[in-house]
Amino acid sequence: MTYRLVIGNKNTSSWSLRPWLAMRHAGLAFSEVNINLRAADAKAQILAYSPSGRVPALLVEDRVIWDSLAILEFLAEAHPEAALWPRAPDARAQARSAAAEMHASFQPLRQHCPMDFLARAPAPAVVDEVAADVRRIVALWRECRRRFGTGGPFLFGPFSAADAMYAPVASRFRTYLPSLAAYGDDGTAQAYVETLFALPAMVEWGEGARRQTAASG
Repeated sequence: MTYRLVIGNKNTSSWSLRPWLAMRHAGLAFSEVNINLRAADAKAQILAYSPSGRVPALLVEDRVIWDSLAILEFLAEAHPEAALWPRAPDARAQARSAAAEMHASFQPLRQHCPMDFLARAPAPAVVDEVAADVRRIVALWRECRRRFGTGGPFLFGPFSAADAMYAPVASRFRTYLPSLAAYGDDGTAQAYVETLFALPAMVEWGEGARRQTAASG
């Protein structure tokens, strides 16, 4: 199959990062269709590829799959060798639950701490709703690592779609909350953020964000 992934600006498009990271880490070949989300005609450009008018979208020959989680599910089915979900049923169920929670929740964190991949802007304080989101994420990461993380440094041991879903959260933490100790972290969440940012694919994404940012002036 031939893949084209329609994505937005790498510095700010958190939803674009998710399938991009999974595909790059899994070694799946694809080309990028880059949309400048600040362009006046960005919506029209996206609609030329995706009926939702949003990024990301995965173009698969004559088909389109839109929405980050839907793309990850499609790739997991199309490429079982990539092991994008844990093979053990209990771990897989929890990984899907964690990914779905990320997909549907944490609106205060998204609103008050938008992804700014390259920035370092520690927040002296956050509103209560954001703090509650951070505490929940820290607790969730700790639970996943405790129950299922013995086989590697990621949430379920080896890298999975759940890690792709939480990579932009790690970016938000690195930008705004470089220390998570005040939110109940025993060191597990901090180590996990560092693990994600050590991924070659995350490094590559950051390099792309720098190039785009420099080119935009």
